[in-house]
Amino acid sequence: MDVSYDGQRALGGFLRARRGRVAPEQAGIGGAAGVVGNKRRRVQGLRREELAQLAGISVDYYVRLEQGRATQPSAEVLDALARALGLDAAERRHLDTLAAGRHEPVPATRIGPGLRRALDAMDRLPVFATDHRLDVVAWNRLGAALMGGLDVPGRRDPNNARFLFLDPAARDLHPDWQDRAAEAVGQLRVSAGRYPGDGELGALIAELGAGSGDFRRIWDSGEVTMCAAGRKRLRHPVVGLLELDFETLHVPAGPGESGLVLHVFSAEEGTAEAAALARLT
Repeated sequence: MDVSYDGQRALGGFLRARRGRVAPEQAGIGGAAGVVGNKRRRVQGLRREELAQLAGISVDYYVRLEQGRATQPSAEVLDALARALGLDAAERRHLDTLAAGRHEPVPATRIGPGLRRALDAMDRLPVFATDHRLDVVAWNRLGAALMGGLDVPGRRDPNNARFLFLDPAARDLHPDWQDRAAEAVGQLRVSAGRYPGDGELGALIAELGAGSGDFRRIWDSGEVTMCAAGRKRLRHPVVGLLELDFETLHVPAGPGESGLVLHVFSAEEGTAEAAALARLT
């Protein structure tokens, strides 16, 4: 199964994947349990004709969108498709990016001395930084220890997606591996939509698709994710299972540079997790 990224077909592929995830009854179309009248549905999700009707556009125009023969749809058409597909904010932004068809130049990654000093100063919190390819490009000592030995050469792959899908140790570190895997694929899809000319990113996606059936399955679902905040569970070999709060902080990019994302983990004072982080420190 080919999961290589083709910017020319990305819009149609995304629409097709999201269409397949909308149950007919969820969209107000009869035929629960996959049955319409006396006939069993042969497609998963909505048919093209059903989505076109829900969005108020012609079937022919929608088919041309999926096939890549219609480009740069209007804002009104995108609004209608987003409503019909039930897209969230991250998915809608991704739809706009694909529809615009603008290829952003591939950015370079720069780790300035100020960022390194900031990471080192946050010595009581595990912190690491990733770029748009999910390469872990900077960390502090506690972040390196928490995330499987980032500072030990050869211990783990510095790319989070490659580590998640190709290293069995990732499933030990992440008890909620399925959630972390879906997040990684969703973030790579966003980056591929923004930088379709990034050869290194395209090679990474192809490598993961060739090496992991789980990656192919999630990629085919059209998953889209933006970094947010919440709680994550991690299992450390020394201090055991931790449930930590996390925040993602976006570092603005300079001209021609990649904006980095800081992943900051913490625990409320007085909790077992806080004590475990203190021992790990």
